[in-house]
Amino acid sequence: MAEDIRLAFQGIWSHKMRSFLTMLGIIIGIASIISIVSTIKGTQEQIKQNLIGSGNNTVTVSLKEGESDYEIGYEGKPKGFSPVTKDQVSQIQELDSVSSVSLYCARNYADGVYYNSTALEGGKVMGIDASYLQTCGYCIREGRAFVTSDYTNYRKVVLLDASAANSLFAGEDPVGKTIEIQGQPFSVVGVIEKTNLVEPVINSMSDYQTYHQAESGMVCMPLASWPITYSYDEPENAVVRAVSTEMMSKAGKQTADILNGSTAADATIKYQAEDVLETARNLQSLSESTNSQLLWIASISLLVGGIGVMNIMLVSVTERTREIGLKKALGARKRRIMVQFLTESAVLTSIGGVLGVIVGIILSQVISRVSSVPVAISVPAIVFSVAFSMAIGIIFGLLPSMKAANLNPIDALRYE
Repeated sequence: MAEDIRLAFQGIWSHKMRSFLTMLGIIIGIASIISIVSTIKGTQEQIKQNLIGSGNNTVTVSLKEGESDYEIGYEGKPKGFSPVTKDQVSQIQELDSVSSVSLYCARNYADGVYYNSTALEGGKVMGIDASYLQTCGYCIREGRAFVTSDYTNYRKVVLLDASAANSLFAGEDPVGKTIEIQGQPFSVVGVIEKTNLVEPVINSMSDYQTYHQAESGMVCMPLASWPITYSYDEPENAVVRAVSTEMMSKAGKQTADILNGSTAADATIKYQAEDVLETARNLQSLSESTNSQLLWIASISLLVGGIGVMNIMLVSVTERTREIGLKKALGARKRRIMVQFLTESAVLTSIGGVLGVIVGIILSQVISRVSSVPVAISVPAIVFSVAFSMAIGIIFGLLPSMKAANLNPIDALRYE
């Protein structure tokens, strides 16, 4: 086998231009497949990060009326609705799919939030429990977090995220200052920020509306102090951190099932999980089905490359007819001749496959820089591409090898 490989390299090197042109179809096909697969994988990861966030495996479980968020009216909670109990929180915490859980109340539009005459436009106001920051992946950038006495003494204190702090204070240090929420004074004790910050890619107005609210700012007060400003009998929502991204759907569904034990008899009002993982999978599936058509188109060039390999190997057999006849006259068997030409064909396409992988990686990076499309190099695709190119060499080299093996030694020796 080693001798066959040496002879294959010798034959390829002696016809460098012809060998390169033969490999070109393989190189183009493999490079196209590598770049397309890398783009698909990168796009899928970008979709996942945009919807979920890097390392932020949190699922929101909120009260819904049908498919829409339950609107808090003057009556506060739905009729027959019971507050979330400590026992329910304990049940959620014990789930194997959940690492932590937090309860909160929220107003999705921060109306009535002022610092002097400056109003916070958009954003949201939240009442959070003591585990919310840890569950949602926030850390303290300035000041302090809420302490136990803030909850037990119903203190009117708030935390701002960076967007809310910039909107209200325009560069001033907000810690220690007082803002007004629905006419009630609240002291700012700290500024929070996400531990892992992911910048989403905004490609449409829908994307802008999805992320605009979070960008407008968030004001957090202790959950115990929420009734000071808003309704006393207001239902709480939950946010859970799943143990992994793959467990998000399961964690959300199990949490919703537990919380629905306190919902009203009206089946249209119940807790539902925001299954962003399923949304991401659907978008990834749509992206993959679209790009798979490109893979089939790119595969055609591999077929063309394989035909080119077959053609050049037939030419090689014709050129080396006297050599084949001499080997057979000296006792070489058909199998030995066939293996020699199959090896040469496989080496030729394998070199093309390796060059195609290198070109594909470079092409992927060029596509990423020129079009701002994220790419992620797929190692399995690289291994498969090289193995597939070798298989093409064996398959398309089979006919020329059989022709060489079946040559009559006497006729081969007479061939001019």
